[in-house]
Order: sequence, then structure tokens, then C-alpha cells
Amino acid sequence: MTPLIAVLFAVMQGATELFPVSSLGHAVIVPALLHWHIDQHAPSFLPFVVMLHVGTATALLAYFWRDWWEMAQGLFGRGEARVNDEQRGLLLRLVVATLPAVVIGFLLKKPIQHLFASPMIAAVFLIANGGLLLAGERLRRRRAAGGMGIAQLTLVDALVIGLFQCLAFLPGLSRSGAAIVGGLTRGIDHEAAARFAFLMATPVIAGATVVEVPKLLHHHAAMHGMLGMAVLAAVVAGVVAYASTAFLMRYFRDHDRWALGPFAAYCAAFGVLSLVLLSAGI
Repeated sequence: MTPLIAVLFAVMQGATELFPVSSLGHAVIVPALLHWHIDQHAPSFLPFVVMLHVGTATALLAYFWRDWWEMAQGLFGRGEARVNDEQRGLLLRLVVATLPAVVIGFLLKKPIQHLFASPMIAAVFLIANGGLLLAGERLRRRRAAGGMGIAQLTLVDALVIGLFQCLAFLPGLSRSGAAIVGGLTRGIDHEAAARFAFLMATPVIAGATVVEVPKLLHHHAAMHGMLGMAVLAAVVAGVVAYASTAFLMRYFRDHDRWALGPFAAYCAAFGVLSLVLLSAGI
């Protein structure tokens, strides 16, 4: 992997991890389309991927630091009783929403892992992701004219959103997009759904990184060879992820009526184009 490809890969990861367009799908499709000679199963690729996740998780933590700080304050009873109860409730909902990804990821990671390396399958699921986003908009409009906020979510709502997030185990389906759609089906607006999805993503991405640490230590020799490039990529991914989060939070607030529509159109168009190009061997 050249430094230029590493930076481009980091930019793609930092953006697509938060935009509802599937980072995993792009990570499979784009290298195939651009003929990047990257062996994603090589031990030397692992440090690179882990550092990208560190950069993205750090960006999310930096952007939402106040939310996490207030939850920590509430957990330890440092604020007013009412505020403490609200923050503990939010933290509990995030825990419940995260559990499905932990359980389902543990059970299904190996059975569906072979799908990750197939650009054609990822392109098909990318088209499906566009359909999912459009369905989310339609389901949301049928539910209520005015959305609720995160504080009105029940534990059942949080569990449903967490189950939606698990769709992202299929390459081409977006984690953030699925979680936002899950939030819309429970009656919250786009901004609240995005905030909850991004708060959920922080422990999920950090947890996925921790899971890879034993493998990283096992391939410590490869880590030395990739460390400098991996650190550079992590910084780039973090900066892009922070900017993406800031943009998306404002975007979802200002375009609540049709926010997912453009992303759905992009996923469908890019998925179809990828299928055509991949089939033609271009």
C-alpha cells in the first residue's frame, strides 16, 4: 500500500463510517473498481484497519464529549436528581441498543465473513441500502408528523434500533443508516436518530477495535512495518470523521423532511454502476 492509497482509504473510511452509505461496502467495492492492489487478508493490513477505527472512534468521542461527560456525571450522581435520572436512562438505552451488535456479531461474524471480500455482493447490498433508507423515510412519515426526542425512547425502542444496526454486518448496508432508520421507525426525528446512532457507534467501533488487539499483537512484526502509515491514516480518518459528524448533525437538523433521500439515490446509483463495471471487468 502506497502512502497516497493509505490516505485515500482513510478519507473514505472517515466519511463513509458516518454517512449512511456503508463504509464496509465502499472498502470492498472501491479498491476493486480502482484496481488497488491491497490484500485485505494480509497480516500487514490489520494494523492499518485497527488504526482507522481508532481515529474514527476518537473523532466521535471528541465531537460528543459533552454528551458522554454528562452521562458520566449522571452515573456517579454529580448533578441534580432529575438530570441524573435522565442521563442514566440515556446510558441504559445505549447499553441496550449496543447489546444486539455484540451478540449477533459474535454468532454471525464467521458465517458471513466470506461475503466481505466480494465486491459484487457488496454492490447488491449497497442497492439494498438505498431501499432501506427510502423505506425509513416512508415509515417515518406514516408514524407521526412531529418526531420525539431521545429522552422519549423506551428500552424496547433502543433494542429495536440496536437490531436495525446489526443489518450492517452485511457489506453494503450502512451501520449509521440502519440505526437512523431504526430511530425513525420509533418516532424520533432525523437529528435525534442520528445523534443516538452516532453515540451508539462509539462503543461499537471501539469494541470492534479491542477485539482485533490480540490479532494485532500476534502479528506485531507486521505492525512495525505499517505503524507509521497506519498512524497517518488514523489522523486523516479522525479529522474526516469529525468533519463528517459536524456536517451531518447540521444537515439532519435542517432537512428533517427528506434527509435520507439523497443518500438513498447515491447508494442505488453507485451500486448499479459498480455492478455494471465489475461485470464488464473494467
